Amino acid sequence: MRIDDIGKVRCDKHDEHRGGRVRRSLVALSGVLALALTGCGGGTSALTTEGDVAGLPITHFDSGLKRDAPDPDLNVINVSDDEADRIAVATIADVEDYWSDVLPSGFGVAFRPVKSLLSYDSAGANQHNGCGDTKGNANAFYCSSDDSVAWDRGALLPAMMDKFGPLSVVTVLAHEFGHAVQYRLGDRAGITRSTPTIVKEQQADCFAGGYYRWVAEGRSKYFAVSTSDGLNSALSSLFLVRDDAGTAATDRAAHGTGFDRTYAFQIGFERGPKECAAMTMDSIRPRLTERPFDAGDRDGDLRVDRNAITLLGASLDQAFAGAQVPAPRIADDGGTCPGGASTPPASYCADGNTVSIDLAALAELGRPVDQNGEFTGSGSGGHGDFAAFAEVASRYALGIQKGVGASLDNANAGLRTACLVGAWAAVAARPGQQLRLSAGDLDEAISDLLRPDSLVAADVHGKPAAGGFNRVEAMRTGYLQGSQPCSQRYG
Repeated sequence: MRIDDIGKVRCDKHDEHRGGRVRRSLVALSGVLALALTGCGGGTSALTTEGDVAGLPITHFDSGLKRDAPDPDLNVINVSDDEADRIAVATIADVEDYWSDVLPSGFGVAFRPVKSLLSYDSAGANQHNGCGDTKGNANAFYCSSDDSVAWDRGALLPAMMDKFGPLSVVTVLAHEFGHAVQYRLGDRAGITRSTPTIVKEQQADCFAGGYYRWVAEGRSKYFAVSTSDGLNSALSSLFLVRDDAGTAATDRAAHGTGFDRTYAFQIGFERGPKECAAMTMDSIRPRLTERPFDAGDRDGDLRVDRNAITLLGASLDQAFAGAQVPAPRIADDGGTCPGGASTPPASYCADGNTVSIDLAALAELGRPVDQNGEFTGSGSGGHGDFAAFAEVASRYALGIQKGVGASLDNANAGLRTACLVGAWAAVAARPGQQLRLSAGDLDEAISDLLRPDSLVAADVHGKPAAGGFNRVEAMRTGYLQGSQPCSQRYG
C-alpha cells in the first residue's frame, strides 16, 4: 500500500478507480452496507452457500491421477518414466478428451490433436521445436509455429509439484493446451496477430477452468479433483505463476496478476468455455487489476508499524461510517481476547468491540513478498503489507457486522467477511485516499485467502470458509461490486 499526502478527503462525488470501474462514494457505499446487513437473510437474492462451489458440493479427498487411469496412447518426444512426465502425458490425453467433445458440440469445430509433444529437462540435453532450443528454458508452452506443446520435466514441473502437488502440472498444461484451442477456434475466439497477450492468457486460464469443471463433475478417466483442496491447488498454481507486481497489463509478455488469473479460471469453471472465447480487451479491461506502480511506490509495501495501523484504522472508520454503528477500536495488546474468541495475530473481541492485534506478528506476516523465493521455497515467508492489513480489516468488519445484527459465526460469516474486506479494498483503491492500494496489493490478499488458515475469510472463531475457490470469489465480489452483494449472496 502507499501513503498519500493529502488534505481533506472528499467523499461526496463519484470517482473512477484504476480499471475503469465506477465506485460509489464512501458514504453511499457504507450506507448500502448498513442497509444490506440489517436485512441479512430477509432478501430474495439467491445465496451462495458455504456448502457448495459453483453449484457442486464441497468434497474432500486426495486429488490427482486416478489409480485406475488408463495408459495414454500418445507419442511424446524424449519422454521419461518419472512422475512429472506421467502426470503431464495423462493431462494432455485428458484435455484432448475434453476438447474433442467441447469443440464440436460447443463451437461446431472439429477437434485436431496438436501435431507434436515434447518433454525435456532444461538442465539436460538440448531439445528443439518450432520455438527454438530448450536448454535453460524452465517453462511449459504451446508453440504455434509447429503446433506443439512442450514442458520442462527437469525443473519447472517438479518445483510446482513440490509446492502444490500433482494438480499444478495439470493446471499449467491445461492452460497451455488452451492456447492450442485458441488457434483452432480462430475467429470464434477473436484471436488475431494483434490480439493483446493479456487477452490470450485470460482466455487460456479460463479454458483451464472449464476443463477443471469437467473433471470435478467426475467425467475424467484420468484425474479426480476435490472442490476443496483440489481446486485450492489449481488456483494456487495459477497464483504462483502470476506476473511480478508493477507489470502493466499492456506489456507484451503480461500474463496477469494472481487476482486476474484466478478470476479468469473461475469464470471458466462457473460459466464454461464459450464465455472464455468471448473475452476481448474491451470486456476484460474494466476488471483487470494489473498496473504499474505509481510514482514513488518503490515496491508498494509499507512497514507494518503503529503509524500504518493508525492509518488503517482511519481508512476503515471512514469506509464503514455509513453503517452508523460504533466503530471497533484497534489495540495492540497481544492479538487475543481474554475469555472470548481468539484468532491471533488479530482477533475481534465482541465484549469491548475491540480488534486486538499482535503488531509484531503482523509485521512478520506483512514483510515484502519474494516471488522468486516463493517458487523455489527459499522465500522469507512474508505475504506483503496488504495481507496483514486485510487480516485486521476482516476482524474490524466483524465488529461492523455485529453492530448491525449479523451473525458472526453462521455458515457464511467467513465469506461475508471476505466480501466486506473486498468492498473496503475497492474504497482504498480510489484516488484521494491517504492509505491507498498499490500494484500487487490484491494479490497479497489472495495469498492469504488460499492459505488453509485464512483469517480474511474466517468467522469470529477463526474458522475459514471451506473452499479457497469460494473465499477468493467472495473477496473479488466485494471488490468489483461493492458491499451490497455481501449480504445478498452471503447472508
